[in-house]
Amino acid sequence: MLEILQYDFILRGIAAGVIVSLIAPLIGIFLVLRRYSLIADTLAHVSLAGVAIGFILNINPIFTAIISATLSSVLIERLRMTKKVYGESALAIFLSGSLALAVILISLSKGFSSDLFNYLFGSIVTVRQSDVWTIFVMGLVVLVTVMLFFKELVFLSFDEEAAQVVGIQTRFINTILIILTALTVALAIPIVGILLISALIVIPVVAALQLKKSFIQTLLIAEGISLVSVVVGIFASFYLGLSTGGTIVMIALGIFGMILIKQQWFHGTITTQDLP
Repeated sequence: MLEILQYDFILRGIAAGVIVSLIAPLIGIFLVLRRYSLIADTLAHVSLAGVAIGFILNINPIFTAIISATLSSVLIERLRMTKKVYGESALAIFLSGSLALAVILISLSKGFSSDLFNYLFGSIVTVRQSDVWTIFVMGLVVLVTVMLFFKELVFLSFDEEAAQVVGIQTRFINTILIILTALTVALAIPIVGILLISALIVIPVVAALQLKKSFIQTLLIAEGISLVSVVVGIFASFYLGLSTGGTIVMIALGIFGMILIKQQWFHGTITTQDLP
C-alpha cells in the first residue's frame, strides 16, 4: 500500500493537504460560530474568477486566486460595515458577480481545460512544488495571525457587541478574519477544488460541535476530523480512481454522520425500535 509514497505528486499533494487540513478548521470555527459560513462559498466563487485570470495571463492560478479573494474580502467587509447592504446581500452580490465574471473569462480563454476542471473539483496532480511552498508560507501567515488575535476572535465569535463595549476594534478584527478566510479558501483550491472548499472549512467544525466540548477541545477535534478526511481522501482517491476533492468531502460527511448518530444514540433519541 505504501508504494503510493513513491510518486512525487502524491507527496506534494499530501504535504499541501496536511497544511490545508489544519488551517481550514482554524478559520472555519470562527465562521460557523458567527453564522458566517456562506463567506467561504462566496470567496470560492471569487477565486474561480482569479483562477481564470491566471490562465489568461499565464500566471500561477494560486497567486491570482489569493489576490482576487483577498481584495474581494476587504470590499465585502467594507460594504457590510456601511450598513447600506445586509451581510447576506453583500455575499450574494459578490457570489453572483464573480461567477458571471468567471464564466466570461473562461469563455475568452476558449472554454474549460483539463487543468481548470481540476481546479474546480480538486486534484493533487495539479499541485506543483511552488504551490506547496506558497501554501506553506501563506498557511504560516494564517496560523501566526490567528494566534496573535486569538482572544479577540473568540470574543467576537460569541458576543460582538460586548467586545466592542470593552474596547476591541471589532471592525479591524472582522477585516482580519475575512482576509484570513480568503487566504484559506485560495490555498485549498488545489486539494479540494473551488466548488468544495466551503465543505472542508465548515463540515469538520460542525461535526466537532456535536460533541459539545470546550472551544479548544472542539477546535482540536475539528482539526483531527479535517486531517483524517484529507489524508484518507488522498489515499482513497488514488487507489479507487476518484476525484480527490469529492472523496475528501464525502469522508468528512461520513464522520459527521457517525458523530451525529452516536450523539443521538447516547442521548436516547434513537431507540432499538427505530432500527430496521
